[in-house]
Amino acid sequence: MKDVIKKVICEQIFSLYGVHVNPIISRPDENFGDYTTNICFELASQLHKNPRDLADSLIEGIRYGLTNQAVEVKNVSNFINIKLSDTALTQDTIKAISYQPYFFKDQVIVCEYSDPNPFKVLHIGHLYTSIVGNAIANLYEAAGAKVYRVNFGGDIGLHVARTIWGIIEEFGKGDIQKTLIKIDQLDNQSLEEKSTLLAKCYVFGTRAYENEDSEAYLRIRELNIELYAVINNKDHESDLAKLYWHTREWSYAYFKEIYKKIQITSFDKFYPESELIELAQETINKQLKNGVYEKSDGAIVFKAEKYGLHTRVFITSQGLPSYEAKDIGLIIAKYRDFKFDKSVVITGNEQTEYMKVVLKSLEEYEPKLVAASTHLTHGIVKMVGGVKISSRKGNGISASSVIEETDKLNFETTKKHNMETTLGAIKYSFLKQRLGPDLIYNPIESVSIIGNSGPYLQYSHARSKSILKKCTNLNLPSDIVLDENERKLARKISEYPDYLDKAINEIMPHHLCTYLYELAQTFNRFYEVSKVVGDEREPIRANLVKAYSDILKKGLAILSISAPNQL
Repeated sequence: MKDVIKKVICEQIFSLYGVHVNPIISRPDENFGDYTTNICFELASQLHKNPRDLADSLIEGIRYGLTNQAVEVKNVSNFINIKLSDTALTQDTIKAISYQPYFFKDQVIVCEYSDPNPFKVLHIGHLYTSIVGNAIANLYEAAGAKVYRVNFGGDIGLHVARTIWGIIEEFGKGDIQKTLIKIDQLDNQSLEEKSTLLAKCYVFGTRAYENEDSEAYLRIRELNIELYAVINNKDHESDLAKLYWHTREWSYAYFKEIYKKIQITSFDKFYPESELIELAQETINKQLKNGVYEKSDGAIVFKAEKYGLHTRVFITSQGLPSYEAKDIGLIIAKYRDFKFDKSVVITGNEQTEYMKVVLKSLEEYEPKLVAASTHLTHGIVKMVGGVKISSRKGNGISASSVIEETDKLNFETTKKHNMETTLGAIKYSFLKQRLGPDLIYNPIESVSIIGNSGPYLQYSHARSKSILKKCTNLNLPSDIVLDENERKLARKISEYPDYLDKAINEIMPHHLCTYLYELAQTFNRFYEVSKVVGDEREPIRANLVKAYSDILKKGLAILSISAPNQL
């Protein structure tokens, strides 16, 4: 309906004043109608006329253009407010169900998110970015894009060397062959147990590494060089290589198990850092010759002070590529593999300045890739009480423990073990909060079946399905008259395209969460006072319930939250 209103307004303005405009059509408070525009203010500046006079001059023509669709066209404080007929509003709700935005039609978009490092725990922060990243990818798909989901992980570097050292010390007392025997014996343990083992060894190795005067510190640095040699030489036969590849596979298998458990769309490609080393080194060395990077104390750096940024190392003095170089290789590899129109990367806020330098250096020789790149960031995920997550210090909260704790609380609330509502609780709790600032996860609030929670929406959907199962007459009359509560629900349903557009254009899933919660509240208030099954108004009300159910399911699907028919 918005497009029809916009067309009528444009035609009327051109007819009277001979100018082309692009009016913004928005939603006023329901007391002022169903649609509104402030075009008279813009037009007043352009034509040097009073906005009130312009509004008054346009009303009759707009009313005529919307014959049988609008029952009221008013000038309210120089805004043109439009109230739809009940029939037109009902049709608006039906059209909302099949609404398809095309902001990114036929574009290729690569979304990179989650990015856990092998040999470390997949913690609550990774759980958050996995859920949010998947929802953002879904938003792009809803807008017509072809989306590829990718995952980047640091499977090489000092954190790996610290873990490998910890494994060798823990299970072989420094003897790598004894370690391999023990590792083979541990293969029958669960992926969760093996991941926990690696995390403990990482913490053990990190604590040992912090003493720069220790033998452990020197040995870990040697191991880092040896592990790079394993990668560069494509070594799978030496004892160190066997230990590395074997335990790395533990991590990747565990990650895939978690992604399957939380029911997010599978990743199209994993990019281990080790596979980008050659490309990263070739690129940096080539651009060193071109003057983009320069030598400094044996390292290769990018000096970004002239851009208001800071210097960062891309190749270390040991000749090893840094995170920065590997990120350059990753961006180039993603374009090579997918020829993207847009590349979206989701990381923590602490990566903001880092990514600015990486992208600024890349801009010197691949400006089109930088222009197509969007870096989204989020804050720290904290549990109630403000505890910061840190796997380095050993107090990290794993993704598995978050799921298990929430499932336990969900059972205490509902007396049922239901992973659908457990995941709905976690996902919605993350997604309803604006992307950017730090956020709090309160598992008790997340599982509540009242208030702004995932289970509340899921139960509301189940209720609508239960009602529809009993309805026998969905044949709408040709001339529809809505009562006050029916109209409120119809209007809220019809707002779905507005909120979806906003969520897509701002890349903010929380806008969709806000809408779905408001929609569910409106539906539940409607159901409290409006009998559906067996009422003389069953055809109208049943159709509203169906439209509500369909829209709620569509919105939840974008958030990757199930909409069960019964609970």
